Amino acid sequence: MLRRGKVTSSVRLGKLPTIIIAISLLVGGSLYASLAQAAQITSRSLQLSSNMAGDNNVTYKVGFSIATAGSIQSISIEFCSNSALIEDACVAPSGLDALNANLVSETGISGFIKSPSSTVNQLILTHAPSGPVSAGPVGFEFDNIVNPTDPESYYAKISTYTSTDATGTPIDFGALAFTVNNNFDVSVEVPPYLLFCQGVSIDGFDCSTAAGDLLDLGQLSDQVSSVAQSQILAATNASGGYNISMNGGTMTSGNNVLPPMSGTASSTGSSQFGINLRSNSNPDIGINPDGPGTGVPLAGYNQVNRFRFGDGDTLATASGVQDFKKYTISYLVNVAKGQSPGVYSTTLTYICLANF
Repeated sequence: MLRRGKVTSSVRLGKLPTIIIAISLLVGGSLYASLAQAAQITSRSLQLSSNMAGDNNVTYKVGFSIATAGSIQSISIEFCSNSALIEDACVAPSGLDALNANLVSETGISGFIKSPSSTVNQLILTHAPSGPVSAGPVGFEFDNIVNPTDPESYYAKISTYTSTDATGTPIDFGALAFTVNNNFDVSVEVPPYLLFCQGVSIDGFDCSTAAGDLLDLGQLSDQVSSVAQSQILAATNASGGYNISMNGGTMTSGNNVLPPMSGTASSTGSSQFGINLRSNSNPDIGINPDGPGTGVPLAGYNQVNRFRFGDGDTLATASGVQDFKKYTISYLVNVAKGQSPGVYSTTLTYICLANF
């Protein structure tokens, strides 16, 4: 009777990597404001190049549809923190600064310039008295604006006037709401992992099915080879892949030893002990490595019908992040006619080290 002792595995992990993802949430909206004598401005929109609180050199694109055709000589775009109602006095948002804003472009209308009467929270557009302005969509783009410093909702009141300085009773009025935000950070940790297991058999690529840690090669004979097999499974997200090695001695019974093989073929009638990680035909034992991973056995253990045994040898290696790979280890024992009787056994330890 020849018994093989318990096979164990060892796992070491490296330093935990961390992935940080930053996401900025952009929120905008529109608000239907109440009117006081003025016609309703429709299709109101405000697009910011950055919704980050306190961000500077931000571009504001304001769009709306003029409701009342006629002599419009000025337009007011006023930013408020308290209300969108025409009858409420406007409180300037903390930190907002449109004083140094530039009118970059205008669409659907022409001839307007930024008035020197503009303030930190009110953009006034004006031009010399001219002919009637048609109803319909218009747009203005401003740059070099500083966003409010507090992350919350704000309002923009839009009014048109017959005066050149945005005073008097508005012709048309409308309002909308917009929001500025702080950074919204999402931190995600992807822990390093090394999956490694062994057993006499493993179903598919599921370590929970690994079963058995004892191989019984039965009664030895100089007429026929004794064989057995076990399996190991490995996968990792380590950037440097993994190495699988083996520790343990050849098979012994007291002081009697079966000589380890060195990459040679099976020879019945000769005392020898070896393993490999391939499907063999002489003798008929083993399965080739299986799975989507790219790991491979090393040369000494990757030759069909050639067996080797060396304490501390690396059996298989893989580079980079690795999907599952299952290796089948074939064990071969031959004995000479004069081999000393006894129960021969060994304990082998398989070790998988990931390279993080």
